[in-house]
Amino acid sequence: MPDPARSQTQEGAVSAAGDSASADVPPCMATMDVVPDGDRITVTVWGELDLGSRRLLPDLHDILTLSGSGIDLRLDAIGFCDCSGLNVLLDLRMRALDQGKTVTVRSSGRAVERLLDLTGTRELFTVPGPHEAAVRPADDEPGPRAADDQDLRAEVAQLRRAMQTRPTIDLARGILMASFGLSPEAAWSVLVRTSQNTNTKLHHLARDLVGTIHGNTLPEPVQQQLAAAVASTTTTCPASGAAKDSD
Repeated sequence: MPDPARSQTQEGAVSAAGDSASADVPPCMATMDVVPDGDRITVTVWGELDLGSRRLLPDLHDILTLSGSGIDLRLDAIGFCDCSGLNVLLDLRMRALDQGKTVTVRSSGRAVERLLDLTGTRELFTVPGPHEAAVRPADDEPGPRAADDQDLRAEVAQLRRAMQTRPTIDLARGILMASFGLSPEAAWSVLVRTSQNTNTKLHHLARDLVGTIHGNTLPEPVQQQLAAAVASTTTTCPASGAAKDSD
């Protein structure tokens, strides 16, 4: 088992990734503490979960392997989380499934809560019930065992769907960045705000936005809310627009 408390700094995360991290992956803006808790390991993360957070995966995979039944995440201090950060959580969840373990989000802040809700992935990281980790039924009890297998297959299918939406969301964010001179964070804010104001799932909005490249047109209400979100973002964060003008 790892030390009772291990602090993983940003620099440590980068070095842990080593040569496996792509050269174009930005620095990791998150730190984490690791504390064993019985047969599970609690990982507290704070900072930002973005593309650079992929550098945490090698350490997270090692922690998962060392755990008895899985990892409990505490994400209350995450100030920013985009689909790249979510993909890190999904990657870890898939690895846990392969090992017959679980990854749960025990607590989280607003940024993570919003992303889990918008992508419909919250239930993949829910806390198990008090008796959920009990001894598995014997092979001569096919009923409950069959139900467990069916639930697992459904969970894997949900994970795959969630991971498949990430490239579309990233592409939509890139379109907004190029079209309006937004920073990655501002583009993400525009997507989230438009999704909320139009009651549209984030990946559906991203798909429709990508479709405009091929000549499709966004519905008028969506266009209006998108324009309002861009205007609000550029007003509150004028630096992004100014940076474009200075190029």
